[in-house]
Amino acid sequence: MYDVIILGSGSAGYTAAIYSCRAGRNTLLIAGSIPGGQLMLTSDVENFPGFSEAVLGPEFMERLRKQAERFGPEIIYDDASKVNFKSKPFEVTVGKRVLQGKTVIISTGANAKWLGIPSETKLRGHGVSSCATCDGYFFKEKEVVVVGGGDTAMEEATFLANITRKVTVIHRRDRLRASQIMQERSLKNPKINFVWDSVVEEILGDSNVTGIRSKNLKTGKEQLLKTDGVFVAIGYEPNTSVFKGQIDLDPRGYIITRNETETNVPGVFAAGDVRDFRYRQAVTAAADGCKAAMDADRFISEHYKG
Repeated sequence: MYDVIILGSGSAGYTAAIYSCRAGRNTLLIAGSIPGGQLMLTSDVENFPGFSEAVLGPEFMERLRKQAERFGPEIIYDDASKVNFKSKPFEVTVGKRVLQGKTVIISTGANAKWLGIPSETKLRGHGVSSCATCDGYFFKEKEVVVVGGGDTAMEEATFLANITRKVTVIHRRDRLRASQIMQERSLKNPKINFVWDSVVEEILGDSNVTGIRSKNLKTGKEQLLKTDGVFVAIGYEPNTSVFKGQIDLDPRGYIITRNETETNVPGVFAAGDVRDFRYRQAVTAAADGCKAAMDADRFISEHYKG
């Protein structure tokens, strides 16, 4: 029986483990078969407080892992295949083991949706990004491409227009899917240009992005466009499939919380990108992990005596 079982090992999960262990709780961290979260795909991290110099995403997660390990949580590097939140203690199945916990913190994150082309994978972190807030600064006074037509894409394009010289939005339809206010804001911005009815066929460059090759879906015509960076903004997918039917999810699959980290199941908490579709930053995920661990500690004190 564990006091706290944490699912996920990104910024939120590791921070939750630190706070839980420091509170004296018997803590299990189920880190996943591919630990580290979205920051494992990030090159330079410059916006996390306390780092005077940029740090590579994987190195940052390695430091956070070592910091968590110092406080002594049990760690399993595997994925949870099943959970049972309908009875207490809660149950989490990993492989052939069924593990029990008084509380559970879900910090399994969300994955960016990608275009699925080989050149995108090759140049990810070398000019290809899914986060303008994270990486936009590196393209100051340069030209960039944003792929997508929803609110996320328009938010990214508007943000990048304040930093870069030129933003070109490539959208597969002839009109935007974004909300009216976001459409108006981006369409009126003189630094944002649009390429309609088109998809990105290939991202060009050897070690860094130098351009893209797009294709018009109506005419079949291909176009080469010079660019220094490509921001893929076609949405995120929260890692919540294993929790369906166990806790409340919104239509997009994100965990619904109240009072910051509480789910509809008392004793089950959520932290980071698995519930946060607005900010999606390492520092906000870490803050969530702190809150969830403190909430779990308080829950145990109130519901378990001795």
